[in-house]
Amino acid sequence: MQHFDTIIIGAGHNGLICASYLAKSGQKVLVLEASDRVGGLAASHEFHPGFKASIAQSINQFSSKIASDLNLASHGYTPGEAMATIGLSADGNNVSINGDTVTGVSDKDAASYKKYRKMMLKYSGVLKPFSLKTIPRIGNNSLAEMMLFGKMGLGLRMMGKEDMQEFMRMVTLPTRDLMDENFDSEVLKAALCWDGVAGSTNAPRSPNHSVLMMLYRMTGDHGGDHSLPSGGIESLVTALETAAESAGAEIRTSAAVKQITIDGDENGLKASGIELASGETFTADRVVSTADPKTTFFDLAGVDNLEIGFTNRVNRLNTNGYVAKLHLALSGLPEFNGLDQPDGRMIIAPEQDTIEFAWDDAKYGDAPENPVIEMVIPSLSDSSMAPDGQHVLSANVMYVPGNLNGGWTDEARQKLLDRVIDEIAKYAPSIRGQIVGSELLTPADIESNYGVTGGHWHHVEFSLHTMMMMRPTYEAAQYKTPISGLYLAGAGSHPGGGLMGGPGHNAAHEILK
Repeated sequence: MQHFDTIIIGAGHNGLICASYLAKSGQKVLVLEASDRVGGLAASHEFHPGFKASIAQSINQFSSKIASDLNLASHGYTPGEAMATIGLSADGNNVSINGDTVTGVSDKDAASYKKYRKMMLKYSGVLKPFSLKTIPRIGNNSLAEMMLFGKMGLGLRMMGKEDMQEFMRMVTLPTRDLMDENFDSEVLKAALCWDGVAGSTNAPRSPNHSVLMMLYRMTGDHGGDHSLPSGGIESLVTALETAAESAGAEIRTSAAVKQITIDGDENGLKASGIELASGETFTADRVVSTADPKTTFFDLAGVDNLEIGFTNRVNRLNTNGYVAKLHLALSGLPEFNGLDQPDGRMIIAPEQDTIEFAWDDAKYGDAPENPVIEMVIPSLSDSSMAPDGQHVLSANVMYVPGNLNGGWTDEARQKLLDRVIDEIAKYAPSIRGQIVGSELLTPADIESNYGVTGGHWHHVEFSLHTMMMMRPTYEAAQYKTPISGLYLAGAGSHPGGGLMGGPGHNAAHEILK
């Protein structure tokens, strides 16, 4: 039986990052991936002959520190330039947001946007230094932990009294209120609030966390603007895989973990290895899970090895995915009203009420009557995704419930697919004639295909009670768990989901302390 210093469950980007740091430190590391390819939700797959795509469609937070630490440039990763976020209008009078500039709005809104972005970047700067830190639990803290809290408080104090008061007021606002306070253009307001609700089960009127989500997403190198690497998302996955293997980590695909082996003695319970679905077993000093918390604790560790109060808290975590994924194989580059080139992140949400009403539909178990959609054409950055002269459209369709009333029958899937394509065609009238193939993945499909409970992007809803030193829940929020030797390093841990790499980085550094 082989023994490893660390076994990592899951070869998504967080698992690969964690493996690289540990292997670089001299540990013997094994990474186990149930799928036949690495990358998790960022893995590319062929959805139509000759066309491929991934669930992850753009990057806005990937850590430049991680890229530098792991020397990803030497493994083929080149970060992309910031691309515009375009709020589409059916009449072609689109709103384009790029850096601190916005076009397609009144002079008043353009001036307000500059002030707004400056304010938001200042506030996100308070959060940024702590994305790659373990946020300690409160109480019985060490000197180093108290100093970290001190730095967090100092960051707020250094903003000045007025800014600190405004920050505390603003982060509790619904995004709707923040948008209405600053702008007149409905298309601009809807496009800006998107990053406060994308991937969540909340809407613009929902209180308490969506502005914080916007600030977290502005901690990236482009201040919240999205980008695509020159070789597409796949180039990042390939670079992370190569970096981990170059550091000495062993990666096995098609290796589904059946259970975490847990031993007990007078000192308590300890994770001591894993058993694969094939029956093969490995032992280890520790096990790191990048699976979501419910999968980790209920399916792999087992509730019999956990205290009931803890399992009740895990069970109450909101893991309901609300995003469907659409991929279209196109015979040519689609033409959108008012755009010379569809090379930005395009959002279909005419106003905040459109987003709110789509959420209302999903809240009661129905697919949205008027879908709201975020789209990119990733084949513009990675030509290998489609045959020459052809393209891929990748879209996130918000507010699609995993548990649809009546279930996800073939008829229900086709109805939603037609509804989404009809909506896109209002902005790109000729697109139906260009479609040669399609794929629609509901949250239920993401759950079954990728092993993510509820099909939730972030594994756990991002909210005030599941963030920072409380993410995903008390006793598992500093990457350690109630079971000695079992660590978390997935999107359900601080700082959260998306292609950022923070959980994998932080878990590795916690292990190496």
